[in-house]
Amino acid sequence: MNQKKPVVLTISGHDPSGGAGIQADIETLATLDCHTCSVITALTDQDTQNVISIYPQNSRQISAQIKTLFNDFSIDTIKIGLIGHSSIAIAISDCLMQCPMAPVIFDPVLAAGGGNRLADLELISTMQERLFPLTTLLTPNSDEARILSSNRKSLDACGQSLLALGCTNVLITGTHENESAVVNRYYSSKNKTDSSSWERLPHSYHGSGCTLAASVAGYMAWGFDARSAVQHAQNYTWKTLKNGYQPGKGQYVPDRLSQKQFEINKPGGTPIFRQTPDHRN
Repeated sequence: MNQKKPVVLTISGHDPSGGAGIQADIETLATLDCHTCSVITALTDQDTQNVISIYPQNSRQISAQIKTLFNDFSIDTIKIGLIGHSSIAIAISDCLMQCPMAPVIFDPVLAAGGGNRLADLELISTMQERLFPLTTLLTPNSDEARILSSNRKSLDACGQSLLALGCTNVLITGTHENESAVVNRYYSSKNKTDSSSWERLPHSYHGSGCTLAASVAGYMAWGFDARSAVQHAQNYTWKTLKNGYQPGKGQYVPDRLSQKQFEINKPGGTPIFRQTPDHRN
């Protein structure tokens, strides 16, 4: 008898280039053998170089979709990405109050890889007030962490500030920092802090943040706690970036399908995951 797949709900934007957003989440979660439900917050006009425009969807329709899914599925984790408008953030937060047991992994998308802003001050304020207190793990990059914490310079100060806003755990990624290696910093409301260092790869990537947050959601759906899920998800994401490819004229895209898993055991099992051979290495 096959083991029941955990269910992850991803709430994010649609990227027509296929590198980020809902498609990135579904690919990631499929490789972790999760069933993915999805609600699209915004359509976008974008490619691998930049986001040109975003078209937020109707907040009432988004709310209706989420509630319908809650009525049909037992949701194991919820992943949030691009929101698009403050009214959508309010709708999402109202829905999350109806599903208090599911961990929430929130990737606060504030800008595109090409630099265009994707969140105004009203949306940022609504995220801080309405969504952060419901967030199990927030996964900003260092630029986003500074914006969300009143432009504090120290990343440690940013982490503590984001915890004070209500997030239970925070993972600040270091790809935007001027460091020889990529250092990701983990902060917890349980006074646990941690950092991990990863080889800095030669390219910039479209969809890396989506991949990381979605893989955390996948591992947590299988029963890992936030700290363990973060550790496994960083390793998973780095491998997808190492195998990344350039489908367009802009950034590279993580090869999430290169990490297809074929055996999954819950925490404490041996092995946790057994991967297909990576013939590209």
